[in-house]
Amino acid sequence: MISWQDAQAAVRFGLLDEGDSTMSDTTVLTDQGGTDYSWLPADYSVSAISTNGVRLSAAVGGSGPTIVLLHGWPETGRAWRHVMPDLAVKYTVVVPDLRGAGMSERPEDGYRKTNQADDIRGLLDGLGLSGPTIVVGHDIGAMVALAFAEKYPQDVTALVVLDVILPGLGLEQSMNVAEGGMWHFGLFMTPHVPEMLFDGHELEFISTSFQGMSNPGTFSAEDLAFYARSYTGRDRLRGGFLQYQTLLDDGKDNRALLAEKDLDMPVLAIGGGDRMSASMAAALGAHAPKLVAMAAPTGHFVAEEDPEWFLATVDDFLVPHDPAAA
Repeated sequence: MISWQDAQAAVRFGLLDEGDSTMSDTTVLTDQGGTDYSWLPADYSVSAISTNGVRLSAAVGGSGPTIVLLHGWPETGRAWRHVMPDLAVKYTVVVPDLRGAGMSERPEDGYRKTNQADDIRGLLDGLGLSGPTIVVGHDIGAMVALAFAEKYPQDVTALVVLDVILPGLGLEQSMNVAEGGMWHFGLFMTPHVPEMLFDGHELEFISTSFQGMSNPGTFSAEDLAFYARSYTGRDRLRGGFLQYQTLLDDGKDNRALLAEKDLDMPVLAIGGGDRMSASMAAALGAHAPKLVAMAAPTGHFVAEEDPEWFLATVDDFLVPHDPAAA
C-alpha cells in the first residue's frame, strides 16, 4: 500500500482522489528515486552497450529494418511503450535511454547533440545493427535524431521529428525572453540551479507540465509517478538539465552542418497542433527537400496521446521509402 505521506502528496498533485490510498507500490516515490523496465512490452529485451564514453541502456525487439526511437525530456524510453509492439511486427526496434536518462549513465559532459549522435551510432554498432536506419525523435530526442541525420546521412533511411523547436532553426528566438520567448530554457540551461530548485518537487513538476501539455487523460497516476521517480534527486535531475546546457552549441552545430549539406533523406515533421506543425515546416523547409509536415491531434506527447494516429501516419509516410512498410 502507498504510505500516508505519498498518498497526501498524490492527492495534492491530483493523482488520487481524497481518501484513496490504492496506488500500487510501483508508483510510490522513494528518497533514492530510480527507474526500471517494468513497462517493457512482451518480446523485448534490454541491452547495455558501452560506447563513446558512456554506458547506454536500450530495449530491443522485433525483426526487419532498424528503427530507432529517441525519447524527450523528462522521459525515458518508456515514452514509446504504446507503439513498440506494433512497430516490432515490421522492424527491429531500438529504444535507448539517452545519455543522462533512465537506466543509461549520467556522465558530467558529452550532451552536445552531435556527440549524442555518436552515442547512437556506437549503440547500433554494438548491437550489430550498422545498416540503414529510420530515426525517430521527440523533443530532445528529435534534436539528437537531427544531429544523427546530419552526421550520418548515408545511414538514415528516413527521419521523423516530433513536436520540437530545433536549435539553430528557431529555438534561439523562441527562448528569447526579451522578445516574449519561453523563460524555462534559460533556467534549465543554468548550471546547478534548476536541480537545486526541483529537488523534492519532482512529482509536482512532472504532473503540472505533463498534464498542461497533453490531452486530458493521457497520463495516469502511475505514468506520472514513474517519470517523477526517474528524475528524483539532484543527480538524475542534473542528467536531464545537461541536455539544455548545450543548446546554444547545438544551434551552431546545426547551422554549420546544414550549410554544408541538406537533409537528402525523407523527413516527416509532426507538430502537436497546426501552429507547431507550421513552425516545424518553416524551420526545416529550406534544408529538407523531401519534407512532409503534419499536424497531430495532440499536445506535446504525440506517441503517448494518440498512438494509433502516430502509427498510421508514420506507416503512410514510410510506405514509399521502405519495403518493410508495404
